Amino acid sequence: MFLAIDVGNSQTTIGLIENGSVERRWRLKTDRLDTSDELDAALRSFLALDGIALADVHAAAVASVVPVLTDMWRNALAHALGKEPFIVSAAEVRGIEVAMPYPSQIGADRIADAVEARGTYGSPAIVVDFGTATNIDVVDARGRYRGGCIAPGLMLSASALFEKAAKLASIPIEVPPAPIGDTTEHALQSGLVLGVAAQAEGLVARIKAQLAAEEGVDGIDCPVIATGGLSRVIGQATDVFTAVDVDLTLRGIWRIWQAR
Repeated sequence: MFLAIDVGNSQTTIGLIENGSVERRWRLKTDRLDTSDELDAALRSFLALDGIALADVHAAAVASVVPVLTDMWRNALAHALGKEPFIVSAAEVRGIEVAMPYPSQIGADRIADAVEARGTYGSPAIVVDFGTATNIDVVDARGRYRGGCIAPGLMLSASALFEKAAKLASIPIEVPPAPIGDTTEHALQSGLVLGVAAQAEGLVARIKAQLAAEEGVDGIDCPVIATGGLSRVIGQATDVFTAVDVDLTLRGIWRIWQAR
């Protein structure tokens, strides 16, 4: 079995993969103060709770956007597994051409999304990843990673709104019954959830138009995949997505490790 670790700014997702399929997944809050010993203990606890022996894990890879935790996870996995994990980097990724001037600036999770989108859904493809930030990543018709868009994520926007607006309080993050909110709660849900969905629709439409213009065609049809922690909620608010694939990033880490 293979361990894929996706270290995000807010949450870290750990996936246990066998034959390309995510068999188990665990989440923990990303804490920049975590030590390698604490991460080692957390990993062992997750595996033990599901009755999985460390000896059954043959390799691991880490895609991290938190540099200080990259080294902590490297040390934790080396101690737990007795071997160094593979560290995903867009600057050194194999199996996909990065058609951007500064590959080292690309988040490891973004390149993992792009690689897996191309591998599973073909190219061109568009991925919308709903995390701390909303990332949109684009694979063009030639199978190259082209970049995309980065915007504040839904929860980041919600937290800022609740902090700065004295009369507004936290609400359940779910699709409202209608765009016109008849209560403050529904109005907030409309602005936040439907607003993020509308943002995705608008940006996807502009990206498709650019891809079509580059290919010299009137329009382009390509899969649009939603992933990330809030993808299921946003997916209920729009029909722009071809698929909601919550394990896309974890499988992308595994696919990059295979091509190393």
